Amino acid sequence: MKSSLHPLEPLGPEEITGAVTLLRKDPRVGARTRFVCVNLLEPEKAIVLGFVSGQAVERQAFAILLDNATGGTFEAVVSLTSGTIMSWQHRPGMQPAIMLDEFFEAEEALKKDPVFQEALRKRGVTDFDLIMVDPWAAGNYGAKEESERRVMRALTWVRSEPKDNGYARPVEGLMALVDLNEMKLIGLEDTGVVPFPPTPGNYSREYIKDFRQDLKPLQITQTEGPSFKVNGHEVTWQKWKLRIGFTQREGLVLHTITYEDGGKERPLIYRASLSEMVVPYGDPHQNNFRKNAFDVGEYGIGMLANALERGCDCLGEIYYFDAYITNSSGAVVKLPNAICMHEEDYGIGWKHTDWRTNEVEVRRSRRLVISFIATVGNYEYGFFWYFYQDGTIQYEVKLTGIMNTCSAFPGEKSKYGAEVAPQLYAPNHQHFFSVRMDMMVDGQNNSLYEVDTVSDPIGPENPHGNAFYAKATLLKNEKETGRLIDPLNGRYWKITNPGSLNGLGEPVAYKLVPGDNVRAFAQEGSWIVKRAPFITKHLWATAYDPAEKYATGDYPNQHPGGEGLAKFISRERSIENTNLVVWYTMGAHHLPRPEDWPVMPTQYIGFHLKPAGFFDRNPALDLPPPEEKTCCQS
Repeated sequence: MKSSLHPLEPLGPEEITGAVTLLRKDPRVGARTRFVCVNLLEPEKAIVLGFVSGQAVERQAFAILLDNATGGTFEAVVSLTSGTIMSWQHRPGMQPAIMLDEFFEAEEALKKDPVFQEALRKRGVTDFDLIMVDPWAAGNYGAKEESERRVMRALTWVRSEPKDNGYARPVEGLMALVDLNEMKLIGLEDTGVVPFPPTPGNYSREYIKDFRQDLKPLQITQTEGPSFKVNGHEVTWQKWKLRIGFTQREGLVLHTITYEDGGKERPLIYRASLSEMVVPYGDPHQNNFRKNAFDVGEYGIGMLANALERGCDCLGEIYYFDAYITNSSGAVVKLPNAICMHEEDYGIGWKHTDWRTNEVEVRRSRRLVISFIATVGNYEYGFFWYFYQDGTIQYEVKLTGIMNTCSAFPGEKSKYGAEVAPQLYAPNHQHFFSVRMDMMVDGQNNSLYEVDTVSDPIGPENPHGNAFYAKATLLKNEKETGRLIDPLNGRYWKITNPGSLNGLGEPVAYKLVPGDNVRAFAQEGSWIVKRAPFITKHLWATAYDPAEKYATGDYPNQHPGGEGLAKFISRERSIENTNLVVWYTMGAHHLPRPEDWPVMPTQYIGFHLKPAGFFDRNPALDLPPPEEKTCCQS
């Protein structure tokens, strides 16, 4: 029987189990086959947009499998409706993401390896239970094993006792190469012993005893409950409506975002997600130049989601969504409270005081927050979507956690990093995020403009030299994209619908407004730029293709490059008045400082999508005046 669930409802645990069971019965799935992921295969856009509640829709699962016996990577599509395997495809030469199970298995294999143990003994380490092994994706730097084997490179730290912050004591000069199919050490780079830094870097409540005593309680209460409504994974709040999704690779995914205007649901975005992220390090040292983690494509940021806790990660009247994934054996893993949703007061929405009549009109702004947080080894990343009552959408990444660290000899200073504690330094690095947005501004046919502010030269039209205006340039072709931010000229990009006019006769539009950003400092021709060319530009755009979801392609792990956006835009398709996909790249620039140790204060980067002629007037005019009892009196 076909399901009456919404076509975008994520797979439930029973459906995941059903898909795995079907695949396990197939003779092509052996005893050493791992399940990399099992996610909903999203139906065609026409099916989703045409769906009517109660309508029967076929449910399908998409699975990636890895055969450890042969090293082969396979993709399968399973019909949960008919109970059949609809397709099976071998992806030769491709390495899927490293699975969490592999992290732990590789660490245990290294701890037991006599060659690795001997390298630790040289450094005075004899209690191998206290070592921490961080499995780093090997990347691709032209080495033979990177194209012929499934490998990872492991960095090591050592705790002084079980709850110690091990990142304060790097095992410097040691890099282990592990074959993940055979789960054994196949190479060890040892560039020499460096003394351990002398100072602990502990930060937990067990070690920090003198807390501030002057903070009074700050209560956030909603005595009548939240303003949002949830139906399965559909959310309505104020005039917004959207659907929540989740994948092992991308984490939080938003679908079918609309805003109600004049009794009509007006579409804005069909699908929005974090497409890729990469963290290139700027230290050429032997142990550091390979640190270029693709946390979405090489690991799966969704797999690493935290269980969010009330009163800590989120405050207020909270609604949580659980997520369900598989471990590598195919067993269902529940990620409790993987997604958090709540409302926040956001200060003044709008205000004016008529100084002649002394009448004051002020409205409070409120926003809906949808978020998830992932821990990737030493780092924490929070991914937040904000929805505002005036039609604005904001995306923000919050970066915190512990910096990657290296040991140094006494008195040694690195040109490519900063000392954060005695004999401990953190390398310079950047974090780049590619957010993919399948736009649908008032419909599926959109166009893209780059808008700069231009000053007129002094002359007959500008006799006083004060004139400036917005110059909009239509980007007609994929090859014309790959654009840079230009804050000195106030640059933004505008997504318009030529077939939908506002009350002033102009095409309706939303504009993408950059926030903090930076350029990539890796050189053209470097391995990281070959593998992640998306970091070289801030704005890309492509014509819609459901197979083009990831900025670095389907399988960036150990891939030499040339896939993803670099290939997409080479097709030079028209992006004028069509189904437009916008890819925005934002970069966090991290030159470490002592204040970032031992745990970083949160850094924020992001962007806004703002209505720009989408409405005929301020859509927040109908916000109710605040009640007197909610205004504090001193």
